[in-house]
Amino acid sequence: MKQNKPKIGVLGLLLEAYEPIFPGITDAQHNYVEEVITALPSSIEFVFPKIAVNRNDIEELTALYNTKQLDGILILLLSYSPGQYLIHAMQQNHLPLAMALIQPDQTALPSFGEWEYTINQGIHGSQDNANCLRRAGIPCLYFAGDRTTKRFTDFVTDFSAAAATYSAMRSMKIGIIGKLPGMGDVITDDMAFYRTLGPEFIYDSIGTVQKECALITAEEIAAAVDEDRRLFDIDKTMPKEVHETAARYYLGIKHYLEKNNYDGYTLHFDECGADGRFSQLPFLAASHLMAEGYGYAAEGDATTAALGAVMQRLCGLFTFSEMYMMDFARQSILFCHAGEGNWKTASKKPYLMNRVFNEGGLSNPPTPIFTPAPGRACVLSLVHESADSFKLLAVPGSILPDDSLAACDMPYLFFSPDSGIEAMATRWLEEGGTHHEVIIFGEHMSRLLMLCKLCHITLVQL
Repeated sequence: MKQNKPKIGVLGLLLEAYEPIFPGITDAQHNYVEEVITALPSSIEFVFPKIAVNRNDIEELTALYNTKQLDGILILLLSYSPGQYLIHAMQQNHLPLAMALIQPDQTALPSFGEWEYTINQGIHGSQDNANCLRRAGIPCLYFAGDRTTKRFTDFVTDFSAAAATYSAMRSMKIGIIGKLPGMGDVITDDMAFYRTLGPEFIYDSIGTVQKECALITAEEIAAAVDEDRRLFDIDKTMPKEVHETAARYYLGIKHYLEKNNYDGYTLHFDECGADGRFSQLPFLAASHLMAEGYGYAAEGDATTAALGAVMQRLCGLFTFSEMYMMDFARQSILFCHAGEGNWKTASKKPYLMNRVFNEGGLSNPPTPIFTPAPGRACVLSLVHESADSFKLLAVPGSILPDDSLAACDMPYLFFSPDSGIEAMATRWLEEGGTHHEVIIFGEHMSRLLMLCKLCHITLVQL
């Protein structure tokens, strides 16, 4: 799915009274902000028309950034600036806020005069503004440090990603087709989810999906099968018509998502068997669509499907899975699900298997078989506790370089949590962690925490 650049408005604050005392200070500090922006990653688009030197400027720029529908606002104190001037603007603001306490110079030199002390005095301006924001109940993310370090770059990058994700969540839509009866941890309050987090849940019938599958042409199917031959090592025993059927289901579900502008979906597989028009379960479809960036979960779990869509926007690569068993010899958890997995995470070219799997009385579903590349990862569960109270469970750890389960006909992985499998599993139960999970790849705890703060939910690291 298309990823747009985060768009961040820069609100540089400077006291208007300094210009007569230090002629040219406004232009000099404007150039300093441009220098800061230029040194930051080009993957972020910054909007910085001018410095705000008084309350009217602050309110004008804040209104402009909201009108332009940017993703967030980064506040920089370019000298002292009264905190009171910020408050009414921020009471009308709907964008995520971050304040970075940085300064032009990183050490005081013997040659410094009043000019240098003035342009570097953002620290007490930041204190005044942060105090006023806190007392007004206006949330803001904060950084204090050396602007020339990677730590500052990471802060701005993570804030930009979190702000863009927060904005995207307000327009996300998740398609729901059926739900496994009695599965309690996938149940949520749709309005609470929509009100608190943003994504909308939309219930469809399996007939809606089947109609799209029926419209797929032979030419489209042939092109998809050819692409699969490039992406996978194909099982030589797989009948041509079985592969073509899987391609039809993949393209049909994709059309269903595109037609409705959905960011993800969840499909309870019993719906396919009950419908009577499906001959296999759409494992290949789910795997392809996760690889393309759509959120996904099985069995009607819209919460986890939405979490997948959110994590794709925030962190990039993700997959859906669940914990199958504890492995004490490996000190890890074995993860796998019925037959779905994001093949883009594979450590080597995945194998497309003509798999014997007759759940629901259906025939063999082509199933991608692979293990993800080893490295750092994080297991996530979004838990709805009560009313508008949500929390995100996060387990950092490592994926092991282990592909020894030759008879496992599913995508799988061994995950070793940093906290140990016994402590992690115990805490998971105590915190009410769900049995479906999203796994993200790499180190992303900082931006996870930022997103949780923006969404007013609790991050619990296990």
